[in-house]
Amino acid sequence: MSRASTSANAVDPAAAFAALGDRTRLAIITQLRDGQPRSINWLATRLAADTDITRQAVTKHLRVLERAGLVRTRRVGRESQCSFQPEVVAGLRDYLDTVSRQWEDALTRLKSFVED
Repeated sequence: MSRASTSANAVDPAAAFAALGDRTRLAIITQLRDGQPRSINWLATRLAADTDITRQAVTKHLRVLERAGLVRTRRVGRESQCSFQPEVVAGLRDYLDTVSRQWEDALTRLKSFVED
């Protein structure tokens, strides 16, 4: 089984793309992209500088990202720490490459059919 197939099976691409389709969730991913675990309070503080987002709203967005596999949350004492899962994005990139190749092949076949 190819790496793209494995990645596509491990994560639902539709759920991941839907999760990334929200500006606030993209901002959360941007804040977490350095790989360092961050608390929900830290994220809420950083995001509140640009928007009127509450801690509860950040938590809801994090749950969507977590269900999509893009973020992992774990408890550290009384605090929840969130971290970005970059391997999921690599899997999505592989998925898009596979879809792109399929479309290129289909268009090549169509072009051959039309020209013949």
